[in-house]
Amino acid sequence: MALMSSSFGSVPVSARLIRLGALSGALSGLLIALPALVEAFTGETAATSLLLALSPAFALPFLTALHQGQSPATGRFGETAYLVNIIGLGLFGGAAFASNLVLFYIDDDVIEAELTGPTIPALIGSAIVFAVGCALFGAAMIRAGRFPRIPSWGYAVALPLFAFLIALPDSVFTSMLHIVVGATLTWLSTALRRSAGTTDRTGVPDRTPA
Repeated sequence: MALMSSSFGSVPVSARLIRLGALSGALSGLLIALPALVEAFTGETAATSLLLALSPAFALPFLTALHQGQSPATGRFGETAYLVNIIGLGLFGGAAFASNLVLFYIDDDVIEAELTGPTIPALIGSAIVFAVGCALFGAAMIRAGRFPRIPSWGYAVALPLFAFLIALPDSVFTSMLHIVVGATLTWLSTALRRSAGTTDRTGVPDRTPA
């Protein structure tokens, strides 16, 4: 990761952005895992739906920071994986926002009657792009070895499953999947934050796996 020549104070701009990305990733993970823990006992509520709807917005800067932290080791494959993943995240995040903050308050019968035309294929397409992007970006992380292997594999496997199984009725399984995804994002954000701290101390990014 090439550091930007300009800086604010004594900390390189890139290190600041990576720390902000790591913070966003931690928030995104917590906004997935904590509501799932609550819903395992209470079922879906307006409060948990609101938190879940906000999670994808925080995942966007996190994904960018992850890419920045490993791009020298992933090359064109990593760039392609990042592009597909961020497009898929934008599409899937919009669908999740609508589902949790709009469809949540509409009766199921009304939803079935109104979701016609290209709506369902578009939602399925969004999930497919997101799943493919996560699988590719996870593979890039595994290949680069800049971040811990367990959450890197979790990103490559659990997030694509999440894209398709999230529509299933609430159950212990779906709650556990939410928790696994949230833990994966939080673990990666911790590793990303650590790499930013190493950059601050040495002036060069950490080149070893977290």
